[in-house]
Amino acid sequence: MAERTLILAFETSCDETSVAVVENGTKILSNVVATQIDSHQRFGGVVPEVASRHHIEWITRCVDQSLEEAGVGYGDITAVAVTYGPGLVGSLLVGVTAAKVVTWAHHLPLIPVNHMAGHLYAARYVGEFMYPQMALLVSGGHTELVYMPKEHEYEIIGETRDDAAGEAYDKIGRVLGVNYPAGKTIDEWAAQGHDTFHFPRAMEKEANYDFSFSGLKSAFINTVHNADQRGEQLNKYDLAASFQQSVVDVLAEKTMRALDRYPVKQLILAGGVAANHGLRTRLDHDMAKYHPEVGMLQAPLKLCGDNAAMIGAAGYVDYQHGDHAGMDLNAVPGLMFKRMEVK
Repeated sequence: MAERTLILAFETSCDETSVAVVENGTKILSNVVATQIDSHQRFGGVVPEVASRHHIEWITRCVDQSLEEAGVGYGDITAVAVTYGPGLVGSLLVGVTAAKVVTWAHHLPLIPVNHMAGHLYAARYVGEFMYPQMALLVSGGHTELVYMPKEHEYEIIGETRDDAAGEAYDKIGRVLGVNYPAGKTIDEWAAQGHDTFHFPRAMEKEANYDFSFSGLKSAFINTVHNADQRGEQLNKYDLAASFQQSVVDVLAEKTMRALDRYPVKQLILAGGVAANHGLRTRLDHDMAKYHPEVGMLQAPLKLCGDNAAMIGAAGYVDYQHGDHAGMDLNAVPGLMFKRMEVK
C-alpha cells in the first residue's frame, strides 16, 4: 500500500483564514476558508490590522473544523505546512505562529511554503505536472511569468513593474462603484460590452516579459473623470470590456512570447485573476493556435483565491524535497522566487 502523507496546511497571507488537510499533495480531505470580505468592503480594500485581528479570531476554529471534516486527528498528520510569505506581515505571523504551536505540541515537521508556489500547485489538483513548464501567476498582488525547469525550481522571467493585474481591477472597480473585490463583477460586465475605448497595452511589444498596469489604470480613471466633468454617461459594460481586453491582450501576448522562447511541456494558469473567464477563454484560443504542442492546466475556479489546499499541495512537494524550518521561522512579507536573467 502506498505511503499516506497528510499535510495540515495554513494560509493567512491576506484576508482569508484557511486550514486544510491534504493527502499526498493531490487529494483534498478538507479545505476550510473563513473569508473577511464583508469586513473590508466598506474600506474599498484590505486593512492589514483588521485582517490580522480576524485571523486571530478564526484560526483555531478553522483548525478544529478542518481536522473534523477530514476525519483525522493530530496523530494522523505527517507534517504542517504554512505560508510564510509573501503577504501582509501581521496576517502571515498569525498563520506562522499557529503552525509553530501545532508542530511543537505534536512533534511534527514544519514546512515553510511560498504563497505563489501554492497558487501554482493549485493546478495540480486538475492533472499531473510535466516539466519543464511555464506558469502565468496572476493574483491581487502579483503578476508573474515563472519558468520551472523541474519540480521545486522556480525562476521568474517576467513580473509586474507596478500594479498587479488584480490590483488594477480593484482600483478601477472603485471608480465604477463596484464593491471590493471587483474582479468578478468587472469580468461579468466585460462579457456584455465591447472594446470601444482602446486603452493602452503597456509594454506589450517590448523585448521582455514584464508587465505594467499602472498606465492602464490611469487612462481608465482619466477617461471616466473627464466624462463626468462633461456630464457624459459612459457605458459601464464597454468600459469594463475595454479595460479587460487591454489586460488580457498583454497577459496573453507576453505568455505566448515566453513560450516561443522557452520550450516547455506545459503551461499553468493560476492565481486569483486566473478565475477570469475572459483570460481563460483567450489562453484556450491562443494555446490551440500558437502552441498546440504544449499542454495547459488551469487552477480550479474554487482554488484560484487564497486557500490552504493549495499550500498543502505545495507543502507536500517541499516536504518531499526536505524543506524543513525550525521554531525561528518568521514571516517574510516580500518573499519572491529568484529572478532569471533573460538574455
